[in-house]
Amino acid sequence: MLFRTRRLAAASVAVTAATALVAGCTSGSGSTSGASGDTLTLWTHNAGNSVELDVVKKIIKDFNGSQDKYKVKLQAFPQSDYNNSVVAAASARKLPCLLDVDGPNVANWAWGGYLSPIDVSGSEVPVSDQLASTVGDYKDKLYAFGFYDVSLAFFARKSVLGEHGIRVPTMDKPWTKDEFDAGLAKLKKSGKFEYPLEMGTGGTGEWWSYGYSPQLQSFGGDLIDRDDYKTASGTLDGKNAVEWASWFHSLVANGHMAKKSGADPNKDFLAGKSAIQWDGSWNAAKNAEKLGDDLAIIPPVDFGNGPKIGGASWQWAMSSTCSNKAGAQEWLKFSRQTKYFVDYAKATSTIPATDAAAQQIADYQPGGKFDVLVQFAREYATVRPATPAYPYISTEFEKAAKDILAGADPKNALGQAAKDIDSNLKTNNYYSN
Repeated sequence: MLFRTRRLAAASVAVTAATALVAGCTSGSGSTSGASGDTLTLWTHNAGNSVELDVVKKIIKDFNGSQDKYKVKLQAFPQSDYNNSVVAAASARKLPCLLDVDGPNVANWAWGGYLSPIDVSGSEVPVSDQLASTVGDYKDKLYAFGFYDVSLAFFARKSVLGEHGIRVPTMDKPWTKDEFDAGLAKLKKSGKFEYPLEMGTGGTGEWWSYGYSPQLQSFGGDLIDRDDYKTASGTLDGKNAVEWASWFHSLVANGHMAKKSGADPNKDFLAGKSAIQWDGSWNAAKNAEKLGDDLAIIPPVDFGNGPKIGGASWQWAMSSTCSNKAGAQEWLKFSRQTKYFVDYAKATSTIPATDAAAQQIADYQPGGKFDVLVQFAREYATVRPATPAYPYISTEFEKAAKDILAGADPKNALGQAAKDIDSNLKTNNYYSN
């Protein structure tokens, strides 16, 4: 399959990163023949993340030892360069047979010709058993799957909320916008917190879409019209979206949240600098260790259209240029064992993608201290728009949201983002090919 020379939505690629990746692969197929059978190269973004990388290594070792027809060879790269480097390697037709992909990018990589649909039927864990956010579909075909997801939540100290007369919400009765705003006002008025709310505004990149677009969606807006994925105008800059943006700016204007948070928002929360933190399940264990029974894990605010959080994390896929797709799919099928779903969740403190795996982890079992995070992922997760335009959409949303916090007119900032996204869609023939 020829890679399309389109104006991809991904960012420009660093030549050094591309060179490092291309040099690490001996053929464009990602598969070579040898005495021990076909060798399948696998790339992962986990260099520097030893706990997750160790699970990948374990699966590879088990697979290689289970048969002598195929051998998987690991190459790990830093996450910071991974996405752009894959784009460069794809253009040079130097992709491996197996690679991981961030869930929101599956549609873009499938459209761009990097990935082939996969068939993992007959594996121990059926795809239908997984959280919907951990399955990467595009145009009704399966392109990727993940072993875990993460969940957004508010974290707070029960004692602090109680001291200020603020109710601890539940999934049955989450905070409303008015209740949330009133609580923040009480905390601010107490004089104990310069900024009572911490939402990680010092972050960059995908955090902005992952962290804040669910709140936009709870207001009734969205990043794009999902009926046909052909326009953002009227949706990203519609009445509901502008209401979200005005509220988002008010958090800074009212002194409830810093325009740019510190380098480690979770550390600041645990130190008592903030009263409420909007953060991910990846810090739940650390918070529980420090705060014990005083920790409140709180569902997202219902801004009018139900509580929302982002969905989809890293997933595994097969490249379109793999010369041994049968072997690559054998590895994918082999990896789909409940024990590996359990291993990933234990190693990374993430939410297992299946109920069967969750039941083997005390904290995630029904009634476990982090079971509520599984429920959040199941009930509230909204997958970011499954369109090849998503990387561009995400970049434009980040720019607009930062401008809004800095004081830009909400309607104008969102309107410009919508126009730019519509222009990108039109330039790429609405990603219809």
